[in-house]
Amino acid sequence: MDDRDLPRNPANYVPLSPLSFLLRTARIWGRRTAIIHGARRITYAEMLTRCRRLAAALARLGVGPGDTVAVIAPNVPALLEAHYAVPGLGAVLCPINTRLDAATIAFILRHAEAKVLLADRELVGTVAPALASLASPPRVVDIADAELAEARAIGAVEYEDFLAGGDPAFALSLPADEWAAIGLGYTSGTTADPKGVVTHHRGAYLNATAMVLEFGLTPESVYLWTLPMFHCNGWTFTWSVTLAGGTHVCLRRVDPALIFPLIAEHGVTHLCGAPVVLNMLIHAPETIRRRVAHPVHIMTGGAAPPSIVIERMEALGFEVHHLYGLTETYGPATVNAWQPERAALPLAEKARFMARQGVPHPLASDMAVLDPVTMASVPADGRTLGELMLRGNTVMKGYLKNPSATEAAFAGGWFHTGDLAVLHPDGYAEIKDRAKDIIISGGENISSLEVEETLFRHPAVLEAAVVARPDERWGEVPHAFVTLREGAGVVTAEEIIAFCRARLAHFKCPRYVTFGPLPKTSTGKIQKFTLRAQAEKGSEP
Repeated sequence: MDDRDLPRNPANYVPLSPLSFLLRTARIWGRRTAIIHGARRITYAEMLTRCRRLAAALARLGVGPGDTVAVIAPNVPALLEAHYAVPGLGAVLCPINTRLDAATIAFILRHAEAKVLLADRELVGTVAPALASLASPPRVVDIADAELAEARAIGAVEYEDFLAGGDPAFALSLPADEWAAIGLGYTSGTTADPKGVVTHHRGAYLNATAMVLEFGLTPESVYLWTLPMFHCNGWTFTWSVTLAGGTHVCLRRVDPALIFPLIAEHGVTHLCGAPVVLNMLIHAPETIRRRVAHPVHIMTGGAAPPSIVIERMEALGFEVHHLYGLTETYGPATVNAWQPERAALPLAEKARFMARQGVPHPLASDMAVLDPVTMASVPADGRTLGELMLRGNTVMKGYLKNPSATEAAFAGGWFHTGDLAVLHPDGYAEIKDRAKDIIISGGENISSLEVEETLFRHPAVLEAAVVARPDERWGEVPHAFVTLREGAGVVTAEEIIAFCRARLAHFKCPRYVTFGPLPKTSTGKIQKFTLRAQAEKGSEP
């Protein structure tokens, strides 16, 4: 067939962009509540007008295609609105982690060449010194809720005043090229400067759409923002919920004392969070913790939740969905697609299956477990380790100003995740460890995740992490770092080791146990590099 006389034209081709979600939803459900923030309610028609005003006001500051607009704020309406207004100018949105220190914030603003910064006054303590350290700081717009009105100002204008000066009829433009950058997100940077991950409109559109399909979002959905919007654009739910016509419930602080009442008050149906959030809900004081009165779907990822965590969440009435992804894949890349026939399994067995990372989400192209040297597929036997690799339209463009890291990440035509996994006979992948976290003892591989899974089943254990400790005889042995539950009483290292030896092959069990709080990154991930350094020295945290 020769179809060269059938060219692409405005009637048969429109670049994919999540900006279209807001335009459509405001047209269909303009009077529906888009955003709840405390006592405030914003309809979708009002949200669109506010986004138009924000885009117009930014344009007056000289922001245009390719420019970077940074935002550092908790989960408030301004950050959600920026997800539409900034790309509606052809500019690039750079959400910054609110838990970073001043030096790292300054690095990101400088590296991203941010032209404007929207900054929440709650964060003046780190943002102000970051700006002061820059030779050419960006223009700053303050975000201040009612309770922050008296907080020390960072910039010269407040967000609502800034919006008031913008044209409510300003046109939000879809990109001419869907490959154009939409976002710039920075990795944790635990041992070096964070890398800037560049994402595009097409990937954002597809990933957000996949989350609607996977999470079952509808116009009746009420989504509670327990996941930071700065983290992978809120796993693209900043766009997904809008596409579905659901309601965004903003939340400044992740606190069970706020979460449980909000679920009841607003009829929350969906929320997301790392396993640390699930743990927070499970171990909330009895005066706060309650079984939810209606089904609440919760997506978790970041690290495999121990099966005991899944069990306990389901006992509270939450339906747990497990996903896996990275900043480089817009957040979610694989999902533990549920098999209906497994519903009859005992809860513990069902939870073990649910802890797998699973299969590509509906709009991700491919996933494989490969030998990172030969790039050959490992057998689907549930035992042979390989590296989990991904490819498709929902993988980043690359790392900003870092061609060597980009080339390494895409070697062999796949995105290298750095996670070691096995492939089960049913095609589901299961991560066993980060490549750098595997423990090799006497020539045998020990999965730190498997040992952690066992530790989490001890009734006194709140959190656990296992790393390699050098050993003269075995090369490496497991060293467990454990945080005990409040009121757990006296628990000894010998008791923890004996608990593991009753459930694991003895060579996999910790030889050393250290008690205390676990160091975490700004996104709540346990800093295993810090624990490894402590284990190597044989020191306490």
